[in-house]
Amino acid sequence: MVQKMNSAHMDDSLTTRTHTPPPPATVAPREVDHFAAVCKALGHPARATIVRHLLNRNTCICGELVDLLPLAQSTVSQHLRHLKACGLIRGEIQGPKTCYCLDMCLLARFKRTVAAMEG
Repeated sequence: MVQKMNSAHMDDSLTTRTHTPPPPATVAPREVDHFAAVCKALGHPARATIVRHLLNRNTCICGELVDLLPLAQSTVSQHLRHLKACGLIRGEIQGPKTCYCLDMCLLARFKRTVAAMEG
């Protein structure tokens, strides 16, 4: 009888451990495409470093991004173009320099898409 109780208890524990996957997230195809573009832009360590720096500073930056990375100015400009193309950053010309800021609305949209995909 003890064996039956243990066996029944084991069956219950297996049942409770089984996890039913959540239903698929409902994310519009347009949002998925944009999410993929942002992920692709963040796929390079230099670009991720730029975004992290802009997040930490929480302000627009003019010119100091070249000093942040051990890359040529032209290479940094190329990375900034990728980030700008997907909308993660905005660039505003101020005199001879361009000031870059994170688009916080886009960042919030990105976070919402991640949350929706998690279910």
